[in-house]
Amino acid sequence: MSTEKSKNVVVTKKARENLVKARAGAITLPKIIGMVFGEGGVSSSGTVIAPTESQSKLNKELFRKAIDGYTFPNDTTCRYECTLAESELAGKEISEIGLYDTNGDIVCIKTFTRKGKDDDVEQTYVLDDIF
Repeated sequence: MSTEKSKNVVVTKKARENLVKARAGAITLPKIIGMVFGEGGVSSSGTVIAPTESQSKLNKELFRKAIDGYTFPNDTTCRYECTLAESELAGKEISEIGLYDTNGDIVCIKTFTRKGKDDDVEQTYVLDDIF
């Protein structure tokens, strides 16, 4: 399991633990239900900070929101989308996002350069879960 094709995306250790337990039949894999947004994906100088697999949270979480939905662009990829409404996170600079499951666990994290969020614009974020 990977998420997108980027050095700044990581599948968390918790997600990998859940996958191996689900494959053995020990648990049912928790469903991904939302996206988490934060502003801690860059240093004070603006350099992107690579996430680590041991992270269980974003560096500076701001907001969680249910995903809009998902699609399967091919047999081994699930694409999750989440749209921030005009008023959501207005005035913030988003630099990290992740997916979370029904247990509230963050299963992947992506960091990137700051994306400003104006109060008159919707923004849609997309994460591909690729096997």
